[in-house]
Amino acid sequence: MEMGLNGKVALVCGGASGIGLETTRMLAAEGARTVIGDINGPAAREAASALRTAGFDAGDVTVDITDRQSVGEMAEQVYRSHGRVDVLVNCAGIAGDKLFVESELEDWLKEINVCLLGPMLCAKAVLPRMIEQKAGRIITLASDSARIGQARLSFYAAAKAGAIGFFKSLAQEVGRYQITVNVVSPSATNTPLRIRREEGFRQSMGEVAYADRVKRVLRMYPLGRLGEPRDIGAAVVFLASSQASWVTGQVLSVNGGFTMP
Repeated sequence: MEMGLNGKVALVCGGASGIGLETTRMLAAEGARTVIGDINGPAAREAASALRTAGFDAGDVTVDITDRQSVGEMAEQVYRSHGRVDVLVNCAGIAGDKLFVESELEDWLKEINVCLLGPMLCAKAVLPRMIEQKAGRIITLASDSARIGQARLSFYAAAKAGAIGFFKSLAQEVGRYQITVNVVSPSATNTPLRIRREEGFRQSMGEVAYADRVKRVLRMYPLGRLGEPRDIGAAVVFLASSQASWVTGQVLSVNGGFTMP
């Protein structure tokens, strides 16, 4: 299937690892000119270098998406080097794993800043020129915890739910310019962050109890496995493509059947 991404400029914020990195690889494989934006500058440079070694067009920029000036500088750097942004993917995120009664205001603000304010700032930075070119794709990662609720992820779910509401509303505002705005909503995915978290559970629980935990988790997934970054990246690539030109304002759960909202 022709995805229509050859030569398009795709900016992936949070693209240095996990779902963001795999999404960048998949966009590059479709011919997109990719730029990795990440707060971890060395990781972004390393990832972009690896993509170039593999024969893909990839650049990088260090950015703190919670800082308006930093986001503005990122956008200007991309426009100077590439002239345009056709696709914005908001992948950056953190997930606080804590009971709400044990959390503090600082925990809530950290999630809101990264998972809601950051994607809003990134969209604000690229939208004026997308409007001028009368074309664009904005895809943001949320979470099924925002759609159904999930214990120990309350303030993370709140931030992601805010992002869903914002980007669905934005889709209504910018559709007239042929800009589509969509959300991809994963459930548990085997990213490096999750793998490290699970290793902590394994060490604290012991092998027998941890094995039982894994079985209980997998029973919640009709397809019998957790997600891989490529599963999520495939959905993002579709929504970024010409094949999705009549899809906007949607929340696509990519979750192995964990939820069926």
